[in-house]
Formats: sequence, C-alpha cells, structure tokens
Amino acid sequence: MRAVVHDVYGPPDVMRVEEVERPVPGKGEVLVRVHAAAVDQGVWHLLEGRPYAIRAAGFGLRAPKDRVRGMDLAGRVEAVGPGAGRFRPGDEVYGAGNGSFAEYACAKEDQLALKPRNLDFEAAAAVPVSACTALKALGGAGGVTAGQSVLVIGASGGVGSYAVQLAKAFGARVTGVCGTAKTDLVRSLGADEVIDYTREDPVDGSRRHDLVLDIAGNRPLGALRRALTPRGTLVIVGGEGGGRWIGGNDRQLRAMLLSPFVGQRLRALAAGVPHDDLKVLAELIEAGSMTPAIDRSYPLEEVPDAIRYLRGGHVRGKLVIRVETAPR
Repeated sequence: MRAVVHDVYGPPDVMRVEEVERPVPGKGEVLVRVHAAAVDQGVWHLLEGRPYAIRAAGFGLRAPKDRVRGMDLAGRVEAVGPGAGRFRPGDEVYGAGNGSFAEYACAKEDQLALKPRNLDFEAAAAVPVSACTALKALGGAGGVTAGQSVLVIGASGGVGSYAVQLAKAFGARVTGVCGTAKTDLVRSLGADEVIDYTREDPVDGSRRHDLVLDIAGNRPLGALRRALTPRGTLVIVGGEGGGRWIGGNDRQLRAMLLSPFVGQRLRALAAGVPHDDLKVLAELIEAGSMTPAIDRSYPLEEVPDAIRYLRGGHVRGKLVIRVETAPR
C-alpha cells in the first residue's frame, strides 16, 4: 500500500510517499481501508519528536518507532482481527487508528464507531481527535451545564470549533476568542460573542466565566484565572512554547499542583477517542447540532504541505487528507 513515512524526526520535508506492507489487525483490532484522514498539532509533535518527553514516552528516542503518522480516519472495514466483533467488513466507520496517512490502517475497535450518516468520509475524518477532545474538555473535565458562561480561547481551530458548538448544544452562553480573520467563522459556529484578541484582552478580568477552555495557548496561569469566577473551572488543552523537554505542558503541571489550594478548579486534559464518545458525537452531528468546519483538503502526497499550513497558524477549523487508493 502507499503510505506517508518518515525515518527520522524533523520538519515536514523528511516525509515521503512510499510503498509499504499492509498492516495486519491484531487482537481487538480491525483493518480499515482509509478514505480520508486529518491533520492536528499532535501529528506535528510526533513528526518533530518535540517536546523531547514524547520520545521518552515510547515513541522512539533517536528515531520514530512508527514510520507512518496520522490518527484521525474515516473509511470502510476491510478485515477484522481476533476477538474483534463490533464491526464487520464493509462497515463505514470513523475514529482513530495507527498511521492513517496510508491506504490502510489498523485501529482498535473501541476507538471506532459507525460514521455519521449525514457526513461523507472527508467530513467524518475531521471529527474524531479534535471533537472528542472538545467533548472531554467540556463534559468530563469542565462539567459544563446549561446557563453557564463559557470562554473558548482558540475558538477557530480544530478543537475550538467543536468546543463552541458543543457548549452551545449543552445550553451554555459561549464567548469565542480568535484573530481578526477568523471572527466570521466563530460567529457562524454559534458563539454568542466573539472577541478579537488583537484588539481586546479576553482575560483582563473585566468579565468572568464559569468555564475557561484554553486551547494550544501560552497565556500565564494567573492571567487565565482572572477570567474565572471564584468557583470557576479552567481546562488547559495542549499548549505552545515552553522548553525543549516538556514544551507548553508546564502550565498543565502547575495547574494540577495549584488546584487543591484555590477555590477554582484547574484542570489539564488527557483526551482519547473512545467508542462511546464517538457515538455521542455522531448523534449530535446527525441531529444537526454540530458540523465539521473544514478549511481545505489535500491529497495523500501533500501531507507535508498540510502540516506546514497548520503550523502557519492560518487554519480555520480542520485540514483533511484525501486518501485515494491507487489501482492495483
């Protein structure tokens, strides 16, 4: 099969399309013929091997252990491994797999669900990682309820675009924060108010919120707490900057250490892509409560270009990879 591979850590230039062996599903896994995949910041971190803690976490100290990147996927079940009984060949599924920048990828069956009926494969591939992260941030870590005030910092990105829609679906009043060029997108997602951070500081303390969701930001912890009510909740999702070893994760660590000693709840998020969450998201999408915001799509050969565009900071929503299976 064709796959986008890399044998060393580095910039997108180290990636190339190559013929590799088709994977074989193991226990509890299924083999998916990938129709579409998606790009997120996690892909870049694994490509670069930064922060270095990623390498020590089992992804390969000197070189990547897995040659094929990509997690989000949507496609059809091709084969079922031992002990996997949730899906059958031919089922249209979406979720997370190992190495989805390829014509075929293996995925644990508990990280897949049936694809939303009203989405094509490209749109479905834009959902799993980012939308599951947003759902976990709002529901599990954030505990948002109807009538609460929610501030979403980074509302125009992958996770943020879903967080705005999910918070509205839960009955919250939502303020989205983004740059000037993306305010129209955030309004279209349903935000009650949009703050252009180039013109106004969303965490200057003039307005307080029950929940602040900070996505891939670098604002100091103290500044974020100023935007919270005395009993409010801060959820930090990812982060930029920081040192070479733990990157922006230092804020999460400090938040967890500080939380027991203050009235506010300070949470760091470790999200996955569980089957049950994917089912909830599919139901919301089929009900019309949420829809993927897709900036643009790329063919498999242009994955490096997609990652460069992502890192440029101009993405409005999600980037999708089209995986057309080559004739044999």
